[in-house]
Amino acid sequence: MKSTLLKIRNLVTTMAVTALFAACGGSEKSDETAEPQPAAEPTYEYGICVDSLTKVEGIVGSGESVSVLFDNLGIDAGTAYKVQFLPDSLFNAKRVRAGNRYTVYFSNEGDTLHNALENPQYFVYQNTFIDYTVIKLGDSLTAYRYRKPVEVRERVSEAQIESSLWNAITGNNLNVALAGDLSDIYAWTIDFFGIQKGDGFKVYYTEQFVDGECIGIGEIKAAVFHHNDSNYLAFKYDTLDFHGYWDATGHSLRKAFLKAPLNFRRISSTFTYTRRHPIYKTVRPHTGVDYAAPKGTPVWSIGDGKVVFKAYKGGGGNTVKIKHNSVYSTAYLHLSGYAKGLKVGDHVKQGQVIGYVGSTGASTGPHLDFRVWKNDKPINPLTMESPSVEPLPEKYMSGFNTAKDKYLDKLK
Repeated sequence: MKSTLLKIRNLVTTMAVTALFAACGGSEKSDETAEPQPAAEPTYEYGICVDSLTKVEGIVGSGESVSVLFDNLGIDAGTAYKVQFLPDSLFNAKRVRAGNRYTVYFSNEGDTLHNALENPQYFVYQNTFIDYTVIKLGDSLTAYRYRKPVEVRERVSEAQIESSLWNAITGNNLNVALAGDLSDIYAWTIDFFGIQKGDGFKVYYTEQFVDGECIGIGEIKAAVFHHNDSNYLAFKYDTLDFHGYWDATGHSLRKAFLKAPLNFRRISSTFTYTRRHPIYKTVRPHTGVDYAAPKGTPVWSIGDGKVVFKAYKGGGGNTVKIKHNSVYSTAYLHLSGYAKGLKVGDHVKQGQVIGYVGSTGASTGPHLDFRVWKNDKPINPLTMESPSVEPLPEKYMSGFNTAKDKYLDKLK
């Protein structure tokens, strides 16, 4: 018999002996005059009545296929073969991942405990923290999806920044997902590479729990971010027509343009008309901003627009140019490559990846040369004022103000 099954037998045998000793009055005398107790309610797990079943839990090992796993658990090869033909919407044997949990339920109806452990009834596989596949074993193999109930808890957290947003969150034992979510909400208003000691935030949000364990953030409902001696408020409010985060006056935090076209390490060269070129050794205008970043770093469009140029262009190397409207255009230079399928004439969305950092053209190392034109004249991307998208219409302001007041109370 396989070692995995032997360990299971030993464990369950120990549990059974302990239970038998207790049932035989190993510690206390029975009360013969006690009133008869009502029958206990049946116990269900994953939609299975488990009163007559023995549960064994485990974790899929590295390189362990379904056939190997089933063999180790004493599940016959014919059943493992049938599992391969279940619909992908229920279970895909090829997508079973090492580290995911599983549960096997064995029958308690064998002549001996060991015989019972040779009679598996159900196999349950963890797809996610919430989603599970339940397979009823046997000649007529069936399967269904089971979702564990999710408990939602409200929480208010705050932190002061000493070095970075990430360090402030991890240093205060907060959910690390807050860093990404706050960065997304304030992507148009705060340069997170420019935050400094003394900045901070307070946020009202929900967390999701399964079986008492936190599995992630549900939604940020409101936040205030203190940056450069200013407070930036954000309130979540959705209607049938409008969705997103709004400031205290009902103006969207979403701007027409993002603050930066990539996640970068540092700014290696700024907008100037008097830069000495590192390769040509002459003084010439540099009407853009150089963002130093590793080769292959994704580069995204800072706003909605249309691709009007995509080609190798002299010292700029691989270049993409996007026209956003009648006023603004942007360009992305020195790319190592373009996003798959991107072509001239394509309409791109804000935040859509259009290429990857490289060092093509006249370049001394991997970086992105990012340029912006306003009415066909180059402007400094770092000082560009980005217009907001349309505010909430007046007919929604009453409902928004009610929600805002509720959120402010939470933040207080």
